[in-house]
Amino acid sequence: MQSDRRIVNLALIGFMGTGKTSVGRHVAEHLGFEFLDTDELIQSHTGRTIADIFAKDGEPAFRELERKVVQELSTREKTLISTGGGLPTNEENLEALKSFALVICLWASPEKIWERVKNQSHRPLLHDADPQKKIRELLAAREPFYKQADVLINTDLRSVREAAQQVTLQYKLATRQKR
Repeated sequence: MQSDRRIVNLALIGFMGTGKTSVGRHVAEHLGFEFLDTDELIQSHTGRTIADIFAKDGEPAFRELERKVVQELSTREKTLISTGGGLPTNEENLEALKSFALVICLWASPEKIWERVKNQSHRPLLHDADPQKKIRELLAAREPFYKQADVLINTDLRSVREAAQQVTLQYKLATRQKR
């Protein structure tokens, strides 16, 4: 980790179903941070669902909206940012997040992800003939970006509470080093 970084926020990256929202809300409450979800911000800014943006405008348009949200968040402090699963595939987003946040990737196996998301109809990337295969493909494609996080935490065998404790610990260790 660069010593000149300004770590005043926490950003959770990772694939859908790894616990970014549930773990993030826990950690934000514990640290007294505001919790923001980039997908929710995009929906609030556009007045549209993520599925609608994907369907009508395509993934590139959605990724541009993500880029704008990350730029908007760069001025915040004491915020836990839960990102959409594909957000870190844009190198600019990952670099921007690292300039103002400790970036932690929550990781889970394709099987555990499927178990967690199979009944969620709001996931546009799962509207596929073989969603389990799609999860494996997307996870493999995104893995190099996820591995650029400051910290990786596997959530397969951890409860939300246990994963939240790990995230909190990592944040405290990273910010303690700065003092």
